[in-house]
Amino acid sequence: MRKSSGILLITIFFGMIIPHNSFGQKIPESKEPMKIPEMTMDTSDRNNNFYDNTPTYPLNGGQLEIAGEVENPGFVDLTLLPKHSVIIKETLLTADGKDKFIGAYRYDGYSLFDILNNRYIKKKNRETFPSIIDLYVEIENDKGEKVIISWGEIYYPVNLHNIIIATDVSCIVPSKTKDHWPLPGERKLIAAKDLITERNISNPVKITVKSYEKSIPVNRGMSPLYSPSMNILSDDKTLATIKELPKEEQLETVHTIFYGRGRGIHSTEPFTGIYMKELLGKYIPLDKKNLKTGLFAIIAMDGYRSVFSFSEVMNRNDQSDLLLVPCKDNEKDGGKFRLFPGGDFFSDRAVKAVAEIRFSTL
Repeated sequence: MRKSSGILLITIFFGMIIPHNSFGQKIPESKEPMKIPEMTMDTSDRNNNFYDNTPTYPLNGGQLEIAGEVENPGFVDLTLLPKHSVIIKETLLTADGKDKFIGAYRYDGYSLFDILNNRYIKKKNRETFPSIIDLYVEIENDKGEKVIISWGEIYYPVNLHNIIIATDVSCIVPSKTKDHWPLPGERKLIAAKDLITERNISNPVKITVKSYEKSIPVNRGMSPLYSPSMNILSDDKTLATIKELPKEEQLETVHTIFYGRGRGIHSTEPFTGIYMKELLGKYIPLDKKNLKTGLFAIIAMDGYRSVFSFSEVMNRNDQSDLLLVPCKDNEKDGGKFRLFPGGDFFSDRAVKAVAEIRFSTL
């Protein structure tokens, strides 16, 4: 009998590479933490990467805990997760409401997508509304500061891994002015799609998973599904009732492939409407508190709803804003207003027959 040569064989199974020995036996997985290659610094600016020309510095931080509506709460072992890099231009609000540029940075760290990926959801309201689109997370740092991020921001965007817990930082230095921006010393939550970066709090220590608290009756199968108007509320106080789109707002047309997580392709037709932020900005101010802890619930006539952070609606830097779409006068199923979330890969958070937009803060 011919002896085995001991050659390592690789089986590819559903996108997973599984190592075997020459007898077809699976090789035991290593218990060592995943090794992530560090980005090397290009001091001479010879390659085409603009974001590796300065030193990378580690940031101090403690343990990170997961709590809330999950079956398996507890602390996170970040060393088992892959690292991601994001680039941002940090800008904060001053006391008089103006923008103050802080600096441009590359942050390396661990995405909320990966951190929460194996935390199994146990929704408080799962009996009445099992969908995950009304989930959000409350992130707290060691100083007691809190910010809100919607579940959709983490798991639904076209471009994933843009919200990270940063453990390393590098300054992005302009080639002519050589400006070196001040570097933080602690780990940070980085929401890379925010225009004003008030949610980038230092040293986050706890992530609490929550579902939308307010009880909303659900009437599945309502027909026709139609709401003749839409109320905008803040903490249960009605701020406005919208029956027609404001004529002074410019109509925008967004071309999209409308694809659902469950039913797949819906259409390839464009959506035309106004940016939701232009309407809501008339009633709800852009300030530090709202940027950090504001939450919108977009609610349909039948109780279907999706949740968005204030910053996700009002404070994007990727020009993928939410669109409020007027339906045709004869469209009695799904009208009179629809929400189209332009930055989402899936269509699940698109709400038909919008009856209420509820705003609240922590």
